[in-house]
Amino acid sequence: MKDLFEKMKKDAGPLGTHLKRAHGYFAFPKLEGELGNRMIFRGKEKIVWSLNNYLGLVNRPETREIDAVAAEKWGMGNPMGSRMMSGNTELHEELEKVLAEFVSREDAMLLNFGYQGVMSCIDALVNRHDVIVYDGEAHACLVDGVRLHMGYSYKYKHNDVDDCEKQLQRAVAMADKTGGGILLITEGVFGMSGNQGKIKEIVSLKEKYPFRILIDDAHGFGSMGPTGAGADEAQGCQKNVDLYFSTFVKSMGSIGAFISGPKDIIDYLRYNVRSQIFAKSLPLIVVDGMLTRMQMLKTMPELREKLWHIVNRLQRGLKDKGFDIGTTNSPVTPIYMKGGLPEATNMVMDIRENYHIFCSVVVYPVIPKGEIIFRIIPTAAHTDEDVDITLKAFEETKKKLDAGEYQAEDIPDMSEAAYLKQTA
Repeated sequence: MKDLFEKMKKDAGPLGTHLKRAHGYFAFPKLEGELGNRMIFRGKEKIVWSLNNYLGLVNRPETREIDAVAAEKWGMGNPMGSRMMSGNTELHEELEKVLAEFVSREDAMLLNFGYQGVMSCIDALVNRHDVIVYDGEAHACLVDGVRLHMGYSYKYKHNDVDDCEKQLQRAVAMADKTGGGILLITEGVFGMSGNQGKIKEIVSLKEKYPFRILIDDAHGFGSMGPTGAGADEAQGCQKNVDLYFSTFVKSMGSIGAFISGPKDIIDYLRYNVRSQIFAKSLPLIVVDGMLTRMQMLKTMPELREKLWHIVNRLQRGLKDKGFDIGTTNSPVTPIYMKGGLPEATNMVMDIRENYHIFCSVVVYPVIPKGEIIFRIIPTAAHTDEDVDITLKAFEETKKKLDAGEYQAEDIPDMSEAAYLKQTA
């Protein structure tokens, strides 16, 4: 018999392959100072494009003040216990009402966390007789929710409506055998590519197949649609989306999440989502702060207008300079390039150290070998100057990449210990 920990000491997993050299720089970096478009990384100011702070609410005076007042009023512990047992309040119910009305649903249920929350909702919605159909590029939280499922599941090619229909046909045949129902899961905005899910086309398949649809709109809530109510509002199909889920950690600059839909289904979830039944209620600091944030979302359209000004300026500038940003139709802005891990890491270092720009990079094993994705998140907190500096930086570093200047045998050691030694 082996020691359980033995394998972990020998292999840190695919994402931890270069842990000793990457930790603190390429992975688990420490951004310091006030959250915003410019922050401090290893002692120097950087333009930051890696925060999902779409509306710039995180450090607005209004949100900072309401959070401070709420902290003084309620403390971190209030309320104590789960919602079901002793942690329910008028403010929790008021926020649920506000959220449901905003996304045009009958009811809404608060969740303590996005990842955990949507996983548990999926677990509660289906039993072993039911069948799940889901998008091939669904977020890890959705995939893990599917993995909890004890029944059959079918994955369709990303945003491929024809393949979605084929998998629905398979699901219908299986559900006829098991006596169960069908849940289709997709996203409002896919966080890596920036594509909106083809929600309108998918819900039209309801005319042919009996299924219910759940969308995870973490990146769409607050940023998409005429009022910011999400990707399904943007696509004009809210009435046909059965369950709408989103988090507060993106546009709202907070923590927590919610799921909304028909009142009888939300009532069912209240009594069956295990991560809520057996967990402490969402703190009143968060709930109180979210009520103010929702009021800002409804009454300050200039925040969304500023966001889209920056989005359009950045994405148009990248296209004009010949960059491939895929088919994004949301604020999420990927820049696709070719190269291996050494090229990607050396380019990241050049951008951070010499151009003072901090953004996320994605390489193998998250995406296929030979590909590099720089993922940029524009926000209402960014400025035109931020965009201009960034466009120039990527134009210059792309020339270096194409000229082979970033080629190397291996990735450099940028751990904190090595970095401090280099700069001593």
